[in-house]
Amino acid sequence: MANKIAVVTGGMGGLGESICTKMSDQGYTVVATYSSNNEKANKWSSDMKERGYNFYTSQVDVSDFDSCNNLVKQIESDVGPIDILVNNAGITRDMTFKKMTKVDWDAVISTNLDSIFNMTKPVVDRMVDRGWGRIINVSSVNGQKGAFGQTNYAAAKAGMHGFTKALALEVARKGVTVNTISPGYIGTKMVMAIPEDILKTKIIPQIPVGRLGKPEEIAGLIIYLASDEAAFITGANISINGGQHMY
Repeated sequence: MANKIAVVTGGMGGLGESICTKMSDQGYTVVATYSSNNEKANKWSSDMKERGYNFYTSQVDVSDFDSCNNLVKQIESDVGPIDILVNNAGITRDMTFKKMTKVDWDAVISTNLDSIFNMTKPVVDRMVDRGWGRIINVSSVNGQKGAFGQTNYAAAKAGMHGFTKALALEVARKGVTVNTISPGYIGTKMVMAIPEDILKTKIIPQIPVGRLGKPEEIAGLIIYLASDEAAFITGANISINGGQHMY
């Protein structure tokens, strides 16, 4: 996969970082996007360089089409054509539907679902023209089974896979695959911030393998889907949740 360029949105988060490092280890040129905190992004880049990783980083508002379009133009100019797009950026605004405001709904839908259109639209035609491309959308187990207090998040993550299936049909003969992965509870910093007693009594007992997933396990699945060997997989939603939800 030498010389192939991968863009990972939300690349500086717990899962995003694992995706970026794993892809770099496999020889990809990696662009990690972030939303707004330049100081935090600079520190992340510095920390990564100390670990031997030299990533390109770019700021983008994934909820804004013009911002995404400008990002793609910048990457194509500075780095090269985008071969792999990992739509990983996302947020939560968890609360019961009774308490949820339109602002809470819009924030999650625009960041988690509109972003899929905003980032994919500027790159997919170029992938088709070159006859090769990989679009990998990071959904969630809660987009499959629902979750209390996540009507906005579950709707966005379920909608993501509808997008995947429809676009996969359009580009299947052009060497471009479009797939969704749906992780369960992964041991990222965000999940590990949950009180230990809640993890042990409420969350882990729901997972048949008896533990949280590892970020590198999710990244490993993405590595496979980005490979030539995965060319016959498209329009799929691959569950990676330790058996928490099967269908």
